[in-house]
Amino acid sequence: MRLFEIEKKWNELISVNSLNEIINASNSAPILFFKHSSRCSISNMALSRINNGFSLYFPCETYLINVLLNREVSNKLAEITSVEHQSPQVIIFYNKKVIYSASHNQIKAEAIALKIKGLKND
Repeated sequence: MRLFEIEKKWNELISVNSLNEIINASNSAPILFFKHSSRCSISNMALSRINNGFSLYFPCETYLINVLLNREVSNKLAEITSVEHQSPQVIIFYNKKVIYSASHNQIKAEAIALKIKGLKND
């Protein structure tokens, strides 16, 4: 089986209350956040690369934050994680801490999947 076969489906994150609930649930499984701006060609390209490559083979919950519509959520995630806001940006959160982040052209589906796979082996 190829590592990246199935397009990943996203949950849209639109409220700070939901963000807090998700963060609190990160003890049982990794959480992947993607900060996205539909007006940005780099963000569209990064999202496409993830969608084309990130598989359910290493499952985790995935949340898309539209930074144009939900800036408050994006800012709160930056505050909680201490990861400076960028867009596009990927943050993997596990056990209530950041275990991986990347932005712009550094966002690679393979790197994300390998990080999640590493969690499964710990």
